[in-house]
Amino acid sequence: MGPLRGLKILEFAGIGPGPFCGMVLADLGAEVIRLDRIEGPAGTRQDFVGRGRRSIALDLKKPEAVAAALRLVEGADGLIEGFRPGVMERLGLGPEVCMARNPRLVFGRMTGWGQEGPLAHAAGHDINYIALTGALWAIGRPGERPVPPLNLVGDYGGGGMLLALGMLAAMLEAKGSGRGQVVDAAMVDGAALLMAPTYAMKARGRWGPERGANMLDGAAPFYDTFECSDGRWLAVGPIEPQFFASMLELLRLDPARFEMRMDPAHWPELKAELAAVFRTRTRDDWAMLFEGTDACVAPVLDMDEAPRHPHNAARGTFIEREGAIQPGPAPRFSRTPPAPGLPAPLRGEHTDAVLSDAGFTAGDIAALRAAGAIG
Repeated sequence: MGPLRGLKILEFAGIGPGPFCGMVLADLGAEVIRLDRIEGPAGTRQDFVGRGRRSIALDLKKPEAVAAALRLVEGADGLIEGFRPGVMERLGLGPEVCMARNPRLVFGRMTGWGQEGPLAHAAGHDINYIALTGALWAIGRPGERPVPPLNLVGDYGGGGMLLALGMLAAMLEAKGSGRGQVVDAAMVDGAALLMAPTYAMKARGRWGPERGANMLDGAAPFYDTFECSDGRWLAVGPIEPQFFASMLELLRLDPARFEMRMDPAHWPELKAELAAVFRTRTRDDWAMLFEGTDACVAPVLDMDEAPRHPHNAARGTFIEREGAIQPGPAPRFSRTPPAPGLPAPLRGEHTDAVLSDAGFTAGDIAALRAAGAIG
């Protein structure tokens, strides 16, 4: 059922963080209707980020389709769009028009650079947005080039997740005020926000400008990955002294040898000593030794192994649907548990049903189809 049951969200089809926001809201119980283009790929059930929706196909170049979209807006709590600034306005579906039809509508706008600013109309991708925040600079090995952290920081953490949070905050406020508003979620802003702890360490003199030379970027002997005898890897993260002591005890290493573990000048030699020890056994041997302890050591699993790990299996962190493994909804709720809902829809699969639910008569739908406004 989910805690957001009763909320209705319109999502204008896009890629990346906008659909991710829609997935999060749908998993939590909101009714999410995706407005797809009338032409293009049919879609696939294995679009996991597209789960939990129904799909209606509209040709927004037709005035009849725009009028139909505005009728859907009248019954919505929120709207998600991920076009460049000005596109929705040119379609006749900008915030002023939509909110004139539905004053309580929360209009969520997902872009890379934001709705204004020198770069607002420029193209970009996750890697570009995190480059301008300092996040990309900070990730990588010393003397080597910065390493993209997949597209998790800009697109999904700084983008889609913060758009979901912003829309929920605005919809909660609208319940009391009766007034909607625009949520301007820019990936560059969100990625910068995710860097707040790192900038805080920099302000306190605990984070230097060199890549791969700081406590949490792989320089420290207590926060890095180490290769094992079989070429697989361990993630080692016992930052706190008691956790580091637990690791040393299990490794049967002399704690006196590591008394200077917080001194960066000693990090290279201490890392080399630990690396030599970890190379003596396989990853799974080490994983068995450290499993369930406070040593903060875990095996680095690939995407085939991760769903099978006993902890992930026990919690149902991953689910299987139609023969494919995908991450399950998160977070957990004690009384209103979320669920993944419908598999991803094919383009326009629910056009007639969505319009009918919104009050369109059979004649209305036939007229839209005759005009080429719906698919």
